[in-house]
Order: sequence, then C-alpha cells, then structure tokens
Amino acid sequence: MYDMIISWIATPLGFLMQLCHSLLADYGLVISLFTLMTKIIILPVGIWVHLNAIKIVKIQPAINRLKAKYYGDTERIGEEQTKLYKEQKYNPFASLLPLAVQIILLLGVVAVIYQPFTYIFNTPDAVIDQVIDTAAQVEEIDLESNSVEISAIHAIKEHPEAFAEIAATEDGKKAIQNAHDFDLDFFGFDLSATPSQTVADNWIYVLAPIIAGFSSWFLCFVQNKSNVLQAEQGKGNKYGTMAFSVGLSLYLGFFVPAGIALYWVVSNIIAVLQLLLLNAIISPKKFVDYEALEDSRKELAAIEALDAGTKKKGLFKRDENAKREKADYKRFYKIANKKLVIYSEKSGFYKYFENIIESLLKNTNITIHYVTNDPKDAIFEKAKDQPRIKPYYIGPKKIITFMMRMDADIVLMTTPDLEKYYIKRSYVRKDVEYIYTFHGPTSTTMCVREGAYDHFDTIFCVGQHQIDEIRATEKLYELPEKTLIPVGFGLIDNLCKMYDSMEKVQKDKKQILLAPSWQEDNILEYCLDELMEGLLHKGNKVILRPHPEYIKRFPAKMDAIIRKYEGCDGEDFIIETDFSSNRTIWESDLLITDWSGIAYEFSYATKKPSLFINTPMKVLNPNYTKIPLVPTEISWKEQVGVSLDKEELSTTASVVEELLGNPEKYEKQITEALNRNIFNVGDSGTAGAKYIYSRIIQKQKEQKAQNK
Repeated sequence: MYDMIISWIATPLGFLMQLCHSLLADYGLVISLFTLMTKIIILPVGIWVHLNAIKIVKIQPAINRLKAKYYGDTERIGEEQTKLYKEQKYNPFASLLPLAVQIILLLGVVAVIYQPFTYIFNTPDAVIDQVIDTAAQVEEIDLESNSVEISAIHAIKEHPEAFAEIAATEDGKKAIQNAHDFDLDFFGFDLSATPSQTVADNWIYVLAPIIAGFSSWFLCFVQNKSNVLQAEQGKGNKYGTMAFSVGLSLYLGFFVPAGIALYWVVSNIIAVLQLLLLNAIISPKKFVDYEALEDSRKELAAIEALDAGTKKKGLFKRDENAKREKADYKRFYKIANKKLVIYSEKSGFYKYFENIIESLLKNTNITIHYVTNDPKDAIFEKAKDQPRIKPYYIGPKKIITFMMRMDADIVLMTTPDLEKYYIKRSYVRKDVEYIYTFHGPTSTTMCVREGAYDHFDTIFCVGQHQIDEIRATEKLYELPEKTLIPVGFGLIDNLCKMYDSMEKVQKDKKQILLAPSWQEDNILEYCLDELMEGLLHKGNKVILRPHPEYIKRFPAKMDAIIRKYEGCDGEDFIIETDFSSNRTIWESDLLITDWSGIAYEFSYATKKPSLFINTPMKVLNPNYTKIPLVPTEISWKEQVGVSLDKEELSTTASVVEELLGNPEKYEKQITEALNRNIFNVGDSGTAGAKYIYSRIIQKQKEQKAQNK
C-alpha cells in the first residue's frame, strides 16, 4: 500500500522532472528548475495559507481577550474560540497544510531521484529488471537498497560492454543511452552520492547536510521575522520549529543522496523569496491592528503574571491548597440566597472592611461570606470566634470563574477595574449590586487607571471630593450615574482611636520620620542628599524608614544608602529596616514623605503635620486633567502641612522648625481638615453597614414581589 501511494505521488512528479530534463542537461539545474515549478504549481495554496495566517493574527486580539476573560476555564475558552473561528471563517488546520504538502512532495522527490529509470526515463519494468540484474553481475550492488537504480546507472557508465545484449532491443538501447547521458555531477558534487556512505572517502560531501541545515535555519529566521503568524508565536514555538526543521535538514543532507539535499536547499530559498513577495503584495499591516494586538497581549500577560506570581510566592501550592480551594468553591455554591459577599485579595485588606463588618455583626443578623485569595488570611482565625463570618479560600486563578458565577445580592470589594481585567461581573445574575470601598482617602482621578470605577453600581465615598470627581467623570464620559454613599474611611477612624488610646511618651528631642514611597523617583532616589542636609544635626532625632517594597526590590540601592550614612548613625539618626512595629510612626512629631498616602493617615490620626517633597508625580491616568478638579493628592498637602519643590530644599531646616514649633496651630488646622474632608469621622462603619442592610431588605421585598 505504501509503495502504491508513493507511486501515485512520484509519477506526476516524474513527468515534471522529464520536462525539466528535456530542457536542461545539467542534473543540478534540472532539480532546481523542478523545485521552482513545483513551487509555482502549489503557489495558490501558499497564497491561501498566507491569507489564513493574516486572518488569525487579525482576530488574535479577540482571542487574547477571550483567554483573559475566561482565564482558567479552558472549556469555555475553547467554545468561544471555536465560535470566533466560525464567525471569521478561519481554518485552524490551514497552518499545517504547507508542512503536509512539503512532506508529500519530499516523499515523491525522494522516489524520483532514487529511481530515475522508473520516473524520469520512463523505462519499462522488464528492462529495468534486466539492467539491475546485469549491474549486479559486474558490480557489488545491494538489490534491497533504495538507490539500486542509481547504482545501475554507475555500472552502465563504468562497464558499457556488459549491457550490450540489453542494448540490442529498442527499449533497452534507449535506457542505456539515457543512463550514459545522465550527468549526475553538479559543481563537483555527485548528486547520486549519499554523504553517510561517501564521507569516509571524500569529506567534501559533509557540506551537503551543512548547507541543507543552514538553508532551513535561514528560512526559519526569515519566517520568525516576517511571517505574519510565525512572528506572533512564542519563543518556544519559534525555536522548536527551527530545531525540528534544521534537524530534519541535517538528516536529509546526510542520509539521502545529495540531489535530495539540493532540492531541499532550493526549496527553502524559494520559500524565503515567496514569503517576501507575498508580504509586499498582501501586506499584513493593511489588515492587522498591531496596537490592539499589543494591548490585548498586555491584558492577558497581566493575568498570567498574577497566576505565576501567586505560585512563586507560595500562595497557590497545589499540594497544600488545591483540595482546600476545591472544597471551599463547592461549599460556597451549595449555599443559596447569599445576601452579602466580601471579596479581598489578601489578608492586609481586612482593615478596609473591618468597621463595616463589625457594625453588621453587631446590629443585624446578616451572614457575611468572605472570599479571599490568601490562604493565610487572618479572616480564617477571626471566623473561628464569629459563626456569622463564612470564610473561603479561592486562589487568584480560580477567582476568575468563581466571580463569573457569583449569585449573591451584594458584592463588596476594594479591588478596582471591575470588568476591565480578570475580575468580571456575574454572568449568572445581572442584579448583583457591586459596591466599591476605597483603600485610600484621596483622589479618584490621578492615581488610578482611567475607568477604574465605571462598572460598579455603588461606591462608598470617603469624602465630598470623591463624589464631585465621580459625578464629573460620569458627565464627561456620558456614563450612567452610580449610587454614591457618603461613608467615610474606616482605617482613619481606627487609627484615630488607636492613637488617642496610646500612652504618649515624653521625648527629649523632637522626632522626625522620613518615610518615602517606593515608586520611581521617590525621595531616596530623587533628592535624599539635599533633604538630609536640612535635617541632620539640627537638634532633632531623624528616623529614615524606607518602604518595605523598596528594600525588597532594590537591596543594592538600599545597601548603598546605609553605607553612605553609616557615619551619621547614632542617637540623632537611625535607619529603620525592622517593620515589625509601627510605634516610630505614631511617636513621631513630623512625617516627611513624597506621594505616599501614609501622610494623611499619620496627620489625621495624630493631628501632627506632614512635610511633602514634590518629587515627580505618580500618575496612572494621564487624562486626569480632563476633570476640572484639583486632585486631593495636590490640594490636601497644604491642609495638613507644607510641600517643597526640589529647588526649595535649602529651606528645609527653617520649614521643619516652623512645623515642629507650632503644634497647636497644626492640631487645629488638621482637625478642621479631617472633619471637612472625611465623612462620618469615627462612625464610617455604621454608615456603610446601614446602606448594605437597607439594600438587602429592599432586595428581599423585590424578590418576594416577583415570586407572587
């Protein structure tokens, strides 16, 4: 059966080779012309494949966004991708067609080159048998070898007298004459020679596999750069294909006749020229939106990085947490009629929900379903003493589909960008009310991504500034109005209570805390030396407390800072890298920072001033200036202290002296700012809980009315 299939393939190729042989005498040129003609014949297939490749890259942004939207749900991704293929009439198997055609052609070419009597000379089978038998008598020939006909040609050239009897017939004479005229040399290479068999006698034939391998490498190199589909493949696919192709070429070049290696080399060269020609005539740039493609890649990469980062940190260990996650997933969805779900990314976020939770537990009978991405979240310990808190561990990867299946009345979360990235609104219930609560008291425009709050139904606002900004944003972008609730900020409430209850320590010297952010161009990198000139040896105690993230990310830079100032270290100056306690923060008389939100937590809690150093701004939304309101990151600075530009750092000493020398002034000023800027100071939890409870009662009434 195999021989029959090969015969079907080789026979038409043999006729084509005959045509080439009738036009050219040199066998190397014959093979080259034959290769070109086969490429021309299958050019329509190449054009179709090229167009198909453009089509898949054109829809790749949609595919990437599908993968991001349903990340982790391989079944759903497959279904949606198949639908997209059908809509776009894309054939995913088309990319395999060139390889299949190439292999089929190669099998045929191998047969043609190995059997010239059969496919090129069109010699009758009986004459071929006579020629082979005679050749075996005059030379040692392996009759089972694929190259037996080539060996017979060599025997005819070497011992023409032995074939006189065969030449007596017309067919025999024609076969012997064809063999004599068949020139197998090409630039000194015997194209019938197999390098593996001849390299011991003539090393020059080792060039055949080397040239074949190089031609395949060159083709793959060009494809990786210029082929519309290949260029978008990952490195694994690119270099895997290259390794396979080069390996196959080396094999062909070493274990088959040099004529087949020549065919392979010429085929690769023509393939390069064809690719460049098709790119020029049918340019992918006319069809593919590469900007959208890059954006979709970033969206998908963000989710993949989240998953990879979680595994790297050990938060998603299959051996420890997979069973627990699976059990919590099932337990959550076994419960019907869930009223309130709180979603938290990590343990440290509990502080943003704490006051609301405590008020709900104290004043209502609501059960709180608390979902966290952190298997070590402190909520699991808290829930042991509070049966109305039901905690669930769902890892960052699984949370994607988990949130899509959400069936609660209300979801409260402090994660922005709902619907924009990996956290989506429920696909099961369209009436879920999504409430956002802030983890900072400042602006909603400058330091968050554009559209971060667009897909929430309700927002618990910290102060009037957030209401004004959100309403202005809705008006500018013609968005539907959200429900905005004046709640306040529970973290500041708790910090105020904590500070008021702290034992105040009398100090001999005023204490200044230098607490930069870790963002690019923070104080440590932007102006530390100039600032320190105005702080050190002025009769105060200075504590430099770098952000933990800065120490983690830039240990070498931190070591350099420590070495630089180690001579100043003593009673008047300390570099604090132990973050197990926050006492130095609350015991300080002045805080110096750049754009860190710690300034407002410190000043509002202690009623002591902050000094802001105006390093380059941290801007996540470059379009924030479209909102005609000054972000509070800028406008609040003068309400709780003073800000200095880099050019003004020479005045640091006098500014610090003024800030430290007027505690009553700043206590009054900051207290007024706190009450003016923040809603429900000291009672934000009640405000948030009251709204949630009222909405749950209202939803219950609506559901009862629908059931009637």
